[in-house]
Amino acid sequence: MNDQKQHPAKALARAENFKDEFNLQIPILLAPMPNATPPELAAAISNKGGMGACGALFLGAEEIRSWVNDMRSQSNGVFQLNTWIPDPEPKRDHKAERSVCEFLEKWGPAIPVGAAEIPLIDFQEQCDAFLEAGPSVVSSIMGLYPTDFVKALKDRNIKWFAKVTTVSEAVSAEKAGADVIVAQGMEAGGHKGAFNASDADMNMIGLFSLVPAICDAVNVPVVASGGVADPRGIAAALTLGASAVEIGTGFLRCPEAAISKTWADAIARTKPEDTIVTRAFSGRLGRSIRTKYAVASVSGEAPIPAPYPIQRNLTKAMRDNASKENNIDGMQAWAGQSSSLAQGIPAGELVDRLWKGAVELIN
Repeated sequence: MNDQKQHPAKALARAENFKDEFNLQIPILLAPMPNATPPELAAAISNKGGMGACGALFLGAEEIRSWVNDMRSQSNGVFQLNTWIPDPEPKRDHKAERSVCEFLEKWGPAIPVGAAEIPLIDFQEQCDAFLEAGPSVVSSIMGLYPTDFVKALKDRNIKWFAKVTTVSEAVSAEKAGADVIVAQGMEAGGHKGAFNASDADMNMIGLFSLVPAICDAVNVPVVASGGVADPRGIAAALTLGASAVEIGTGFLRCPEAAISKTWADAIARTKPEDTIVTRAFSGRLGRSIRTKYAVASVSGEAPIPAPYPIQRNLTKAMRDNASKENNIDGMQAWAGQSSSLAQGIPAGELVDRLWKGAVELIN
C-alpha cells in the first residue's frame, strides 16, 4: 500500500515520478469530455507539458483518426483517448418513454418519431481505432475494458487509466490491469463514472474522502478528478496522496474549448450550490448547472428518466434547440462544483499558472 505520511517533499516527489513515467512536465491532465475536447484544447495543454485528451464517445473510427491527426499536427505532446464501457442493453418501456416525451415537449420541440432508436457508436470499432492510433494512454469510464483489449494495450505499451468512483471499483481496476487509477469525486461536472449505472446516486463520495482511501487500497498511481480547478485544489489533492490531477470544467472557459458563450458565461457564475445531479439529460447520472429544466427534472411532477442511451436520444431535440437559441435552460450544461474558479484565459497559460501556484502552496 502507498505510504500516506504526507509532507511537501513527498507530495512533489510523487508528482515528479508520475511526470517521469508518463513523459510530462506538468502533472495536469485534461478530462476527456465528449464534445468538449477539440484538438486545439488538448494540444494547448500538451504543449505546456500536461496531458491532452479526447472524449471519443461520439466518434467513429474515421473521426478518431481525424482527431488524432489534428492533435499530432499541433503538438508532439502526450494525450489520452477515452470512451465509455458499454452498459447492458436498456430495458424498454414505451409507455414510460411517451411520458418522458410529453414532459420534454414543454421544454423544446416535438420529439421526432423514432428518436429513441439512435444507435451508439460501435465500441469495438472505437477500441480498434485506439490501438491503430497508438496514443500514450487509453482511458476508460463506466467500467473496465475487456481482458483481450487490456492485453492488446499492454502489448503495444499503451497505458490504461481507469476512472473509478469508489474504493471497490479502484481495487477491481487494479486487478484488471489498470496502470493508473483516476479517482472521480462527486464534485465532478458531467457524467459520474460509476461502473453500475443503477446505483450511481448511492455512492456519492467527495474527493477529499475518496483520494486517500484509494491511495491506501492500491499500489498504482492515483489521479484526482472532480472539483479541482485552482492551485489550492491541486496542492490539496497531491497532499492527500494523488500523483496528478485531472481537470474538466476548469478548462471549459478557455477559448480553445470552443463551447458556447452562453454555457461558458454560466460556468463563470456557478457557485457550488448552483449545480445539480440528474439523469434527465442522458439516463446516466451527471452534474449540471442548476438550469430550469434540470431542476424541473428532479421534481415530483417529472417522469422517471429512461435508461441510457434512450433518454439521451429523447432529449436531443430539446438540447439542440436550446443550443441554437442560446438558451441555457434547455442545454446540457455540465459543470462541476468548482465551476466559478474556471478562468477564461488560454489553456496553456492556465496550465502554467495552476502548476506554479500549486508548487508554491505545497512548499
